[in-house]
Amino acid sequence: MALMRRLLISHKPANSRAVNLAARLRCSRSRLVSWMVAERKMQPLPPPAEHHRRVLHYVVFLALSLLAFSCWALIGSRIDSAVLMASGGGGGGGGAVALLAGRDGGGGGDRRYQHPTSSPVAVPASGGNSTLRAVEMGGVPVMNRQPSGGGGGGEGERTCDAESALLRVYVYDLPPEFHFGMLGWTGKGSGGEGAWPDVLNARAVPRYPGGLNLQHSVEYWLTLDILSSTSSAAATTTGRRPCTAVRVANASLADVFFVPFFASLSYNRQSKLHGRGASATSRNRFLQAELVKYLARQEEWRRWGGKNHLIVPHHPNSMMDARRRLSAAMFVLSDFGRYPPDVANLRKDVIAPYKHVVPSLGDGDSPGFEQRPVLAYFQGAIHRKDGGRVRQKLYQLIKDEKDVHFTYGSVRQNGVRRATKGMASSKFCLNIAGDTPSSNRLFDAIASHCVPVVISDNIELPFEDVMDYSEFCVFVRASDAVKKGFLLGLLRGITRDEWTAMWTRLKEVAHHFEYQYPSQPGDAVQMIWGAVARKMHFVRLQLHKSGRYQRTQSES
Repeated sequence: MALMRRLLISHKPANSRAVNLAARLRCSRSRLVSWMVAERKMQPLPPPAEHHRRVLHYVVFLALSLLAFSCWALIGSRIDSAVLMASGGGGGGGGAVALLAGRDGGGGGDRRYQHPTSSPVAVPASGGNSTLRAVEMGGVPVMNRQPSGGGGGGEGERTCDAESALLRVYVYDLPPEFHFGMLGWTGKGSGGEGAWPDVLNARAVPRYPGGLNLQHSVEYWLTLDILSSTSSAAATTTGRRPCTAVRVANASLADVFFVPFFASLSYNRQSKLHGRGASATSRNRFLQAELVKYLARQEEWRRWGGKNHLIVPHHPNSMMDARRRLSAAMFVLSDFGRYPPDVANLRKDVIAPYKHVVPSLGDGDSPGFEQRPVLAYFQGAIHRKDGGRVRQKLYQLIKDEKDVHFTYGSVRQNGVRRATKGMASSKFCLNIAGDTPSSNRLFDAIASHCVPVVISDNIELPFEDVMDYSEFCVFVRASDAVKKGFLLGLLRGITRDEWTAMWTRLKEVAHHFEYQYPSQPGDAVQMIWGAVARKMHFVRLQLHKSGRYQRTQSES
């Protein structure tokens, strides 16, 4: 206890000193605060002009900030819209399902087309493909219009109207015997528009015959697409509808006049002659003669001589009797092999792909380099005439090579099934000229992701103005191909990385060669309409120039 007292007594002066110091600090703090308040009161207020200037600066800064934010948001939404439009399929995982894909007599029937989702459109940065990206995204203006219904990523279904489409199309209401009547449709009890089947009802749409008939079914898919172009019910399963071409009921609004004559089907099914001698004729010839007379009576045909009309004789032998008399029109063809240059040429006509008959490979189902043991594959007719003689020479040169499959084949005896398996197991597929420069074999190879080797000097390729085929095809002149060792030496010299680059690009562009209904963004139907729109630039130029002196001619 005594010790505790001594400790307390010894610390007492220190405690008192601390208390006194704290008191002095509190006093100093209160004096400092009083001094700051007094000083602030003594400071003069800023003049009114300077205050207004500060407020104005603040308002301007706020306005500029809002403007910059708005621009950033607008640019961001445009970029998102462009990405959605370029993807061609949205985020559905496996692409859309075509309601109608035709009947296949040997393995190419109704099926789901697997759209590649890992790299939807994937146009590389090379300058030659910037146009293709513009076409797929609706960037090619025709008559100063841009499509707005074909993209944007908006929710729900959209209709396509004359203001948003690239191409306004007037469709002639031909009698059924010129189109769906060939498929058994009579027009009775139709829920559609009288002259046409109800294309919005999949069960009511007549099916196109299968087998090799499907190769030239272009007219069928174009007709279905344009008839459904103004209906939101035909929107694709992605919720977006392509808006490249739209049907208009008023002929004065049309950019092009579509003649829905199933010329290829008429040739394939109605060419049998009836009668004897010089009077013998066929249903096919009769329809051609009637079509010529029908168009000659139309004011729209007479006004411009048919230059703004669209006809689809895709089969090389179709419309043989009427093609010259209707040659002013724009034709949709497979090639120019059986046409004189004054009847059909690249200046006015459109080259469209065949419809492949082998099933399409999905992106994830496509074998790579090691899974394709065959170097070069060909199956088809070997003995051909004209430019097709190269097949016979090439057959003799490479038929015995161990890693080459070069045999005769047809659709009979499971030919389509064997071709499907053979192409999918081959690195390169030979597309050699036959009786005509083109064949369906090229498009079967594309569907199989087998790098095409094109040996056809006079071939014309679909959409080549916006697509660089050298990125996914190998081109060999016929004179080089028949040199001993040249072709196989060339193919064996292509490295694994070079082949893989072509194979990858092939998978990216394969959907541009798909026919289906409802049509999907960037598929063959939309690409054809886009090609027609690009041709119409020159057609409109010619029509406008020819109409310069109409007023003075009428007065004189």
